[in-house]
Amino acid sequence: MFRTADGGVTWDPVDGWNDHAMWTTWAEWPEQNTPDGSMLHSITIDPRDPAHMYLGLSAGGVFETIDRGNDWMAINAGCEHPLRPDVDLEFGHDPHCLRLHPLQPDRLYQQNHTGIYRMDRADARWVRVGRNMPSQVGDIGFPIELHPREPDTAWVFPMDGTDVWPRTSPDGHPAVYRTRDGGASWVRCDKALPATAWFTVKRQAMTVDDAESVGVYFGTTSGEIWASADEGDAWRCIAAHLPEIYSVEFADPDPSIR
Repeated sequence: MFRTADGGVTWDPVDGWNDHAMWTTWAEWPEQNTPDGSMLHSITIDPRDPAHMYLGLSAGGVFETIDRGNDWMAINAGCEHPLRPDVDLEFGHDPHCLRLHPLQPDRLYQQNHTGIYRMDRADARWVRVGRNMPSQVGDIGFPIELHPREPDTAWVFPMDGTDVWPRTSPDGHPAVYRTRDGGASWVRCDKALPATAWFTVKRQAMTVDDAESVGVYFGTTSGEIWASADEGDAWRCIAAHLPEIYSVEFADPDPSIR
């Protein structure tokens, strides 16, 4: 992990993470690891307190600091381990994407290697809300995004999570799924998406805007960007023939040109 205080001109290592006494243990998944090793992602800052941060570590788990990164602790209670689902392990998990709600910062969501989870921080335990997804689709995927004003609303893009792990749309039928009740129920959102397509959407390749009717966007590894202007109800392709897309972000335009 590195930090910049000048807009990216210079960077300094965050020694509290990089040199933590537990780092090699947290980042090690003895039986199996991601193809390129552990990946740090989803660095998320509590808007109430810049010293309070979370991050996701693939093949490690979710970690929290309350002192600007000088020390860290694992917060993975309730997450199933892909190799030891019967044991509540402190670390060794594989979060794919972690999100914190900006207006309710004690509400966290993650899309994990083993499903979709929600945590209300006071409970200090993750709940697998993805069990409420349709069983034929499952709750395995890479991205998860939150409504900017509604803490109970989120979007995911499921992939085939069978033992073969194709990492593409289940049965070749792509769809976004939306919850408006904190994961208690999910609705399929696929209007105008291709009836058959083997999409892969990576962990940072979905985002939302802050419009009155929230726009939702995702990019595929085949170089397409899809957009919905009505919170997922309908979709259209807004770009194609791009290189493989790793990340999609919304930038708020100048209000005068809206």
